[in-house]
Amino acid sequence: VQLTESGGGKVQAGGSLRLSCAASGPSASNYGMGWFRQAPGKEREFVAAITWNGGSTEYADSVKGRFTISRDNAKNTVYLQMNSLKPEDTAAYYCAADVAAGLYPRRSQQYYNYWGQGTQVTVSS
Repeated sequence: VQLTESGGGKVQAGGSLRLSCAASGPSASNYGMGWFRQAPGKEREFVAAITWNGGSTEYADSVKGRFTISRDNAKNTVYLQMNSLKPEDTAAYYCAADVAAGLYPRRSQQYYNYWGQGTQVTVSS
């Protein structure tokens, strides 16, 4: 499975961005998907996750109510809509695939088998 993120960029605080993650591979639409981020000098952290059918989502407390994860299995693409961005959202954002995900999206990075290269999001104050 190959994952390719896009949509990152620079935005002012309060602005919005939509990240996309295109997945290749015959079974990509069957995988749980997640978004993670890593700011300079910090560990990579969970942002949001979604089950294979989009029926269940999970968010980090820091983004709940501002970010929305969704997917279009016909396009093998997962999205992260980010609204009301804050300077502390500045990070490299990575999408990842959870091959064995079941009915519930998982937060822990240990469950994710494939990772994209990341896309940078910079929010200025």
